[in-house]
Amino acid sequence: MSEMAWIDAALTSARPQAIGALLRYFRDLDTAEEAYQDACLRALRSWPEKGPPRDPAAWLILVGRNAALDGVRKRSRQTDLPPEETISDVDDVETPMAERLDGSHYRDDILRLMFICCHPELPATQQIALALRIVSGLGVRQIARAFLVGEAAMEQRITRAKARIAKAEVAFETPGPVERAERLAAVAAMVYLIFNEGYSSRSGEADARAPLCDEAIRLARLLQRLFQTEPEIMGLTALLLLQHARAPARFDAGGEVVLLEQQDRALWNRGMIAEGLALIDKAMRHRRPGASRCRPPSPRCTPARAGPRIPTGRGSSGSTPPWSISRRRRW
Repeated sequence: MSEMAWIDAALTSARPQAIGALLRYFRDLDTAEEAYQDACLRALRSWPEKGPPRDPAAWLILVGRNAALDGVRKRSRQTDLPPEETISDVDDVETPMAERLDGSHYRDDILRLMFICCHPELPATQQIALALRIVSGLGVRQIARAFLVGEAAMEQRITRAKARIAKAEVAFETPGPVERAERLAAVAAMVYLIFNEGYSSRSGEADARAPLCDEAIRLARLLQRLFQTEPEIMGLTALLLLQHARAPARFDAGGEVVLLEQQDRALWNRGMIAEGLALIDKAMRHRRPGASRCRPPSPRCTPARAGPRIPTGRGSSGSTPPWSISRRRRW
């Protein structure tokens, strides 16, 4: 891996943690984004010379926070200081690193960031666009290409979403168990929407929209690392992997849809299938039925000699969540 490649990978991986923590400090999405971008610029100057830090996310948070505080101090010289209570969260930069690196803070920071992106005030299209921009760090041009709209139109969509978020009352305190569970369910639904936006594309759009499926899987895996004992997240991640594993076989050379029974199983991604089935087994062992619980597939869909089985089925409750509906697709 080249020098710039590992730096880009480190910045992409650390982005949700860094922006989530900076959002907790400054309680403003634009300020958190700007602080993160400043930290990335300094990383590009420093890391090639000095090597990567032990914890890239912690480095970006500390440097970004200091950069934002410098900006606050510069602006404060030109304007009257606000009341003390409004800047009480922006404490001295010598705050112990232990507080910044606490794992539970990181978990809630990322969950809060993703929850803000799927705020109920936003329509689904704006939720997806905002999550791809803020959490995933995709450029406006990339997002516009995936949605098949102009770059200016997508920029306006994201700007409107940010404006709505700024007006909404979003809690920045650490959520309790009940609120955390509610947020997690909303975030899981948003991740599925991102995946579905890519999966539901027609043949001619598949190449442009494929990155949406990849990004949804990356976010689902991130949630899986944060909530390792949550069977619902295991089920969601498994679903995305098992669906995306068949992507190369879903369309023929002429762009026509190939039904599941007729797909060339040699084209399926065996690694994704194995990971997805392992997650299903792990989720089932928790014996906690939920919306993403899977049941064994119909034998007629996947003959034993054809290779790994793909699960299909409904959720356990009377209502059928969106990710359960997709399991019954036959293409």
